[in-house]
Amino acid sequence: MWFKRELRETLARLVDTRPVVVVTGPRQAGKTSLVRRAFPGYRYVSLDLPTLAAQAEDAPAEFLHRHPPPLIVDEVQYAPGLFRHLKREVDARRSRNGQFVLTGSQKFNLLQGVSDSLAGRTAILELEPLSCREILRGKPRVGLDDLLLRGGFPELQAVDGLRADEYFAAYVATYLERDLRSQLNVGNLRDFDRFLRACALRSGQLLNKSELARDIGISPTTANTWLSVLEASNQVVLLEPWFNNATRSMTKGPKLYLADTGLLCFLIDILSVDELHRSPLRGAIWETFVLIELRKRWRRARPAGRVHFWRDRQGEVDFLLHQGGRFQALEAKWSEHPSPRDGKGFERLERFLGAAALISRNIVCRTTEPFPIVAGLGAMGIHDAWFEGDQGADERRRD
Repeated sequence: MWFKRELRETLARLVDTRPVVVVTGPRQAGKTSLVRRAFPGYRYVSLDLPTLAAQAEDAPAEFLHRHPPPLIVDEVQYAPGLFRHLKREVDARRSRNGQFVLTGSQKFNLLQGVSDSLAGRTAILELEPLSCREILRGKPRVGLDDLLLRGGFPELQAVDGLRADEYFAAYVATYLERDLRSQLNVGNLRDFDRFLRACALRSGQLLNKSELARDIGISPTTANTWLSVLEASNQVVLLEPWFNNATRSMTKGPKLYLADTGLLCFLIDILSVDELHRSPLRGAIWETFVLIELRKRWRRARPAGRVHFWRDRQGEVDFLLHQGGRFQALEAKWSEHPSPRDGKGFERLERFLGAAALISRNIVCRTTEPFPIVAGLGAMGIHDAWFEGDQGADERRRD
């Protein structure tokens, strides 16, 4: 099954306007499938194969002679020496756009090569796992619990008989053995596996690096390095707080989230619907799911936009969407029928920002239909959650 990706039109536009386009994102997010479907007339070569990666690294000029543009180079970060020669090829035909489409899952190494050699010649596009909207277009009957337990990796959603626990066990093993060892000096893979699971248990919580390091038995410096690599490889999200310099009582540290709820459920050993509904962590899983969806939709509507949270010593609001000096405020609640009490954080936020600064206040919950809770406060399901500037809102209503 193929899921239509919402970024395909953006990708086509960038290829029409830039000599090089880089598509990055986590492993198994669908980067290769997207670019090959979008550009069937391009030559294709994957540096996932060690022999080809060695050719591209050791003899880049000869490699590019054998594989001239227009060319897709998959997992290009495995041959960092290729970037300088790509620059020469691009400059020889500077007015020709769409010469190279590059993909890579190790964002730090990839973007370093781009900034060093291809600055001013490249557009960068980040592809995340499938959004709820993309999955529902391909599988309109999929249930909410299945979305949470299986997450957004395309293969896992496309193949119903594929067990999520087996898929993620292989995913984690491959990620630890291959990607991490190439980026970090991980002396003990067991420690890193425990670190990954400790991050999962803290999804939706304020990040305390010292506590995280102490629980695993590693140094704070090591914890910080490992966390940076997890973030750069799109495995975790660090959600920054909204604050200004005049608010000394505001929380300044980020909150930690896993970037996919399927992987999150696997890492905290939730494998069935019954375990999900009985788990004391179900609220954190739901909050993670809502954040993931908001980020995807908000970044698509406003490429420079970011999601924040707000918190002071007495109150918190899960998500703020900043829009021209005003905010859309959202809370994530597992309940199907949230009460006015669930919106108490909005009251303190309103006192802090002022009523005129709030565009809307909504609780994103497990309801099947949106409904008002009290005046100025609404409840909506994840299928209905949208915001001003979401280019897919009208289309979703028509669907």
